[in-house]
Amino acid sequence: MSLAFAMDWLNLIIRWGHLIAGIGWIGTSFYFIALDLSLRKREGMKEGVYGTAWEVHGGGFYHVEKFLVAPKELPEDLIWYKWEAYLTWVTGFALLVVQYYFNATSYLIDPSVLKLTPGEASLISMGSLLAGWLIYDRLCKSPIGRSVPLLALCLFVLILAFSYMFTHVFSGRGAFIHVGAFVGTIMAVNVFGVIIPNQKKIAASLMRGEAPDPRLGATGKQRSVHNNYLTLPVLLMMVSNHYPMLTSHPQSWLLVALILVIGGMVRHFFNRHEAGDPVARFWWTLPVAAVGLLAAVIMTAPKDYSGGAAVADATVLQIARAHCAMCHATVPTHEAFEDAPKGIHLETIEDLRRYADLIMVQAVQSDAMPLGNETGMTLEERETLGTWISGLKAK
Repeated sequence: MSLAFAMDWLNLIIRWGHLIAGIGWIGTSFYFIALDLSLRKREGMKEGVYGTAWEVHGGGFYHVEKFLVAPKELPEDLIWYKWEAYLTWVTGFALLVVQYYFNATSYLIDPSVLKLTPGEASLISMGSLLAGWLIYDRLCKSPIGRSVPLLALCLFVLILAFSYMFTHVFSGRGAFIHVGAFVGTIMAVNVFGVIIPNQKKIAASLMRGEAPDPRLGATGKQRSVHNNYLTLPVLLMMVSNHYPMLTSHPQSWLLVALILVIGGMVRHFFNRHEAGDPVARFWWTLPVAAVGLLAAVIMTAPKDYSGGAAVADATVLQIARAHCAMCHATVPTHEAFEDAPKGIHLETIEDLRRYADLIMVQAVQSDAMPLGNETGMTLEERETLGTWISGLKAK
């Protein structure tokens, strides 16, 4: 069994686990925010109950009560929703190690952006995740944290600042995935370091017969709401490596800003709808999201390569052999691959014609390929490929 084959299976297993844990975490996050927003004051509520909700699902009816701090007694079978968040982060970081640290020269480092060793790139990655959490946590605990709009603006600026840094340190794919890891780390540590500990302190106070500090619940709610609004943007960041129009854009950090706005506005629309607010109060969120989406589409519009001088097949084949065939061959020579990625071979003119559209997206309209630009493919060579492919379409 080769190392490349074993790493592919390890990558797949971890990715599968990450997906499963992430679905569980996101599902509970969405559910509890929706539940919290649907609570209503009703007659005959128990002492200490903030509100109740009636729900129907799976052929049964549910009556849910929320206590402002906690009831006087807690059952032994109290359910804690935490492992979904913990496992999502653990599997996500493991995937970062297997996919990006282990193959840093291919996926994380781009010498044209910044020349780094794999060790340096990995240390910057881990240090940035830690620094991001520490800065975010300090903002929440500072006087800024008492103002929802001001704190939201500061968090927006914080994510953009690190996004700008990532795009000037890592490859396009590496930068975008690190924005996702950066935000995901903040969300996971919110659960591990704030929400769950605060809930445990409340429970411990009750067991001692003391009145719990209501600020603990308020702080936990604050971090939970942050996680809810960050979920939609972080999901797109995590699948961004499939879309080089995003990751390879020269101002991709501005695309991050648009993604944050789009995701935040859509999430706010659903939150206010679930809370039962009149649509007249939040209808504007969807037009704002639509404008952000339109701006992203315009920013990523492809360049037109038609109209140039004809390019000979032999010239294109030479470029492909120099920059593509090491991976996309019947027998790849690149150490990270035992078989051609996605089964795509680029060894003959017929191969290049067959996959012309993919080459245009991956190697012409973006610099996603070659991975990490290991072979030093030049802008002129990319434009030559673009002109040749445009010529094919014109015939």
